[in-house]
Amino acid sequence: MIHVQNFSNIKYSKLIILGSGPSGYTASIYAARANLQPTLITGLNPGGQLMNTTKIENWPGAPNQLTGPILMKRMYNHAKKFKVNIIHDHIIQVNLQNKPFNLQSQDTKYICDALIITTGSSPKFLGLPNEKNYQGKGISTCAVCDGFFYKNKEIAIVGGGNTALEEALYLSKIAKKVHIIHRRNTFKAEKILIKKIMHKTKYHNIILHLNYTIQEIQHNTKEVTGLYIQNNHTKTYEYLNTPGLFVAIGYNPNTSLFLNQLDLHKNYILCKKKSNNFTETSISGVFAAGDVIDNHYRQAITAAGTGCMAALDAEKYLNNKYIE
Repeated sequence: MIHVQNFSNIKYSKLIILGSGPSGYTASIYAARANLQPTLITGLNPGGQLMNTTKIENWPGAPNQLTGPILMKRMYNHAKKFKVNIIHDHIIQVNLQNKPFNLQSQDTKYICDALIITTGSSPKFLGLPNEKNYQGKGISTCAVCDGFFYKNKEIAIVGGGNTALEEALYLSKIAKKVHIIHRRNTFKAEKILIKKIMHKTKYHNIILHLNYTIQEIQHNTKEVTGLYIQNNHTKTYEYLNTPGLFVAIGYNPNTSLFLNQLDLHKNYILCKKKSNNFTETSISGVFAAGDVIDNHYRQAITAAGTGCMAALDAEKYLNNKYIE
């Protein structure tokens, strides 16, 4: 049990939504329209991972010129239209064992009767020595953020899913050459992305290194200088003279706050998935949506869909609670 002392700032909300990606904003819009007067706490990265997406071509009703930041700004404005109380804060501790639920930031205690968790996910790293020490010094997880620094240079990206190929296509417009390093001989990405990549390997500046893994990151005292990669079959090495490596190998759900409080599986929050209460977690009154419950689809549209479901489930829970 968490004991809270000396909080000069205490805020109560009937419903708190924790996180500000597609699922969080969608949940807040539905909850506000149901007159639940929700509070949304953004976390450290307002807008979530979608803020790093340069081009969105599969959001229904938006066939042209949509980016992640534009979509998230629209969602933010939509939530504000319905007077969602959006607070820019970061929760560092929660107590879900007693009701009402308690959430704590550095200097504020938040209390609520129902909670929707939409804390999203964070990029995985390779686990190589000094990898995180050189983040921002040649190693990046965001092509949109850092691609400009490698204009007309050779760079590498590791990964084989949608994110890796999307970022490779983006970087190919900036860099002299883009080396894609993937541990398998096939990609897991959508076919349309694979087709675009294969086209660029024939006529442009993308070079594939399939069945390769990165063995060592070369660096000086200030920045990355190159990579040693190894062929998984022949065990031979190849050196890439590149000052930049973009890591796009997947994500970990941001659920460390809820360890030993909620039921998790491989760090993803488990929901009961009952026909009439799909998003409720192992604790009654606590709901979850988006990437914290989904390690399979991982799409903005599916995250938004579960955000809608969580808001409807929370509305039903609160209605029953106040009737009792």
